[in-house]
Amino acid sequence: MGDASPTADDRPGADDHPHPHDHDHPHRHDSDDSGGGELGGAAVAPAWEGVTVPAAVGDGTTVAWFHCFSGIAGDMALGALIDAGADVDEVRKLLTRLPVGGWELDTEAVLRAGIGGTKVHVRTEAQPPHRDAAEVAALIDAAGLPDRVRRRALATVRALAEAEGRLHRTAPATVHLHEVGALDAIVDVVGTCAALEVLGVDEVASSPVADGLGTVRAAHGMLPVPVPAVVELLAGAPAYGLDVPRELTTPTGAALLAANVVEWGPMPALTITSSGFGAGSAELPDRPNLTQVVVGTRTHVADRHGQPAVLLEANVDDATGETLAHAVGRLLDAGAHDAWITPILMKKGRPAHTVHVLADVDRAGALRRVLADETGTLGVRGTTLERWPLARRFESVVVEGHEVRLKVAAGRVKAEHDDAAAAARALGVPVREVARRAEQAWHDAGPHDPSR
Repeated sequence: MGDASPTADDRPGADDHPHPHDHDHPHRHDSDDSGGGELGGAAVAPAWEGVTVPAAVGDGTTVAWFHCFSGIAGDMALGALIDAGADVDEVRKLLTRLPVGGWELDTEAVLRAGIGGTKVHVRTEAQPPHRDAAEVAALIDAAGLPDRVRRRALATVRALAEAEGRLHRTAPATVHLHEVGALDAIVDVVGTCAALEVLGVDEVASSPVADGLGTVRAAHGMLPVPVPAVVELLAGAPAYGLDVPRELTTPTGAALLAANVVEWGPMPALTITSSGFGAGSAELPDRPNLTQVVVGTRTHVADRHGQPAVLLEANVDDATGETLAHAVGRLLDAGAHDAWITPILMKKGRPAHTVHVLADVDRAGALRRVLADETGTLGVRGTTLERWPLARRFESVVVEGHEVRLKVAAGRVKAEHDDAAAAARALGVPVREVARRAEQAWHDAGPHDPSR
């Protein structure tokens, strides 16, 4: 959790806390055979067991969106929230509930590349104890924090412990945390979660996360940047590298995001209420060393932006109808939103077909290969576009002992053909009759909740 980096005075975005350890590189001691957090001699489940993170509740939700254009560290996240209006005295008051003392939290107004921000300083004892992840979680659990603060902080510790456990091939609860287990890092994490609560934040969102390159000195030697824990924590999240020879995103910052972000991407549609910048220690040569946060209430922007999608197409003049029908089925099985065929006339009067595939952007590569393999086409073209699908759900009714699923949308219900066809064969009646009966049975079972 401690914000990693070489030393306090040249760390780009991490804490400038006086610690003998150069990097929060958790590991398990060879002599540790506890197997799972042992506190007071009794084996217990980690306090993060069963913890869930606060989720979205719709329009009017208060959102904190982190803009990580220069990365993120624990102290930068906390500084940004304080800069955005979280009362530092209220944050301190919540932190005093932790069953440990010997820390001080101060803030400083600074400039980074001409932009004002808040630099957080957490000062603790010079020789931090070694704590494992379960011990850190137990400290947080024992603090009597507000529910959302507790859940967010425990989820952050869990995210880091699980990432380090995968890297070091050991149980998450037994990962020994050096700087991460020290008070400065605990204050960064719990303080950030407390500041979210002070601002009344319901959910956390984030931009793609930047990091630098090169290497950084850690307690056990040199590590590549991005450091392995950051890479592990941000698996599945959008991230990118900058040509900046230093660590920009630290394990603490990455863990806060990995545990708490419910939406990745550009700033969501908000009515903005405040914003702020949290400062790192160093001056970067070509950008402000800041993490930005924007706080606001979520608004609904109808039809402004649809869901991004890709339309893949291939012209085929040497495939049979059976081959093309099979290709459509394979494309749908592989995750296409839709696939269809249109007849065309190619050069020299050759009759042919265009196979069309509508898909999510992240499925384009796999579907392109299926389209080429199944049709034998020598090339596939693609177009990016947007789609505005209506909300729909599946329900089912029984028609003379046969279950038939129905697709239900606003103002419309339609029987699923495969179910209706199976029932029709069994009953010896036309498929359209089964579909009519199923749809009528659904209407007769009303009224239906239109919000479902």
